[in-house]
Amino acid sequence: MTRLPTIRGADPNEAEVLTALAIRSKAYWGYPQSFMQACRDELTVTARSLRSADLHCYVAEWGSGIIGYYAIEKLSDREFELEALFVEPIFIGKGVGKALIEHAKELVKNLGGLVLIIQGDPHAEKFYRAAGGVPNGTRESASISDRRLPLFTIELTNDDIA
Repeated sequence: MTRLPTIRGADPNEAEVLTALAIRSKAYWGYPQSFMQACRDELTVTARSLRSADLHCYVAEWGSGIIGYYAIEKLSDREFELEALFVEPIFIGKGVGKALIEHAKELVKNLGGLVLIIQGDPHAEKFYRAAGGVPNGTRESASISDRRLPLFTIELTNDDIA
């Protein structure tokens, strides 16, 4: 991919499109159907959530199609959490995720945030470290019992914004 995708705010009418994209993106890692079914509620995006004042959701477009998205939630005046970051499987590894995480970091900073917390999939650990994430423990999965997911923290400074 030689040029970056266009990133814009998500529309509540795109909830089903974003849900389907999240499921395809998660399935890319080869998880069994039972695992994917257990994650379905957590991967579901609703129009209501997209209207929430504390959730900020942005999509990456290429041509006329959505090829990725992220959502961040405000936890406090200074802390935000990355609730989702998913990329269409054919675009994984082509810079779309990087464009989305850099956009998210800039948005958090513009909203007055100093810390971005990320609960990542184990397959995305290298990606989040490359984005500046520092490992900060684990958290139990909301979907799969006895599964611990890595946590990362990105401290935002002027140098962090691309």
